[in-house]
Amino acid sequence: MKLTSIASGSSGNCIYVGSDEANILVDAGISGKKIENGLKELSVEPKSLDGILVTHEHIDHVAGLGVMARRYHLPLYMTEKTAQAVCNIKSVGKIDHELFQVITPDRPFRIRDITIDATSIWHDAADPVCYTMESGGVRASIATDMGNYHEGIVEKLKGSDILFIEANHDINMLQVGPYPYYLKRRILSNRGHLSNERSGQLLCDIMTENTREVFLGHLSKDNNYSELAYETVKISLLENGMVPEEFHMQVAKRDMVSGLAVV
Repeated sequence: MKLTSIASGSSGNCIYVGSDEANILVDAGISGKKIENGLKELSVEPKSLDGILVTHEHIDHVAGLGVMARRYHLPLYMTEKTAQAVCNIKSVGKIDHELFQVITPDRPFRIRDITIDATSIWHDAADPVCYTMESGGVRASIATDMGNYHEGIVEKLKGSDILFIEANHDINMLQVGPYPYYLKRRILSNRGHLSNERSGQLLCDIMTENTREVFLGHLSKDNNYSELAYETVKISLLENGMVPEEFHMQVAKRDMVSGLAVV
């Protein structure tokens, strides 16, 4: 299985996942042109895509969804409430109803040779989910945009070979930064975003000897930076006996394709 980020951050998110038979996007929160350019860099033809999984309806996850769906007639997988919310976003544009493939959390489904399981998460959206995918005995999980996590999420993510986990903000940078109080409160809430520290704690809970690749993603442009997120999470892992030499960790790039994880 292959996984990388085409873009990741508060300004737009799009992740590519590939297997022997399938090419999938998770979210399409940047322009269609940027998605196409990112796929070209990965030597993936947009017309070869088998669909787009949507985590939730916030614009940094669906900005290019309508363009990609209309241009390549792509199936769009999301929960019913998320589909309703997406249809109410004028900037996404009109999408053929037949392209919407309604999914239900905890009911696995398949796209070619990939089995996909969606899990409900805590975020201020209609019905947000994270995704775990498995193909050929390899497991990849993507979990961003959640203010906190619970044991059910830990059980779903645990044992993945590839992990893409949110490390959105540094708590101190957020608290002393320019954001208005209501926005700081929202980000720090259980329906907001994971801090660097909480991201490290989650990784300590879900990483096993199977874990080979870790991405830290969805970094805030104003309340975090790559080196800080990396070092904060690394310290958490070291304190819990995780040896960095046993896996590869990288911070997903904001505006360009990140390194490709292949397991």
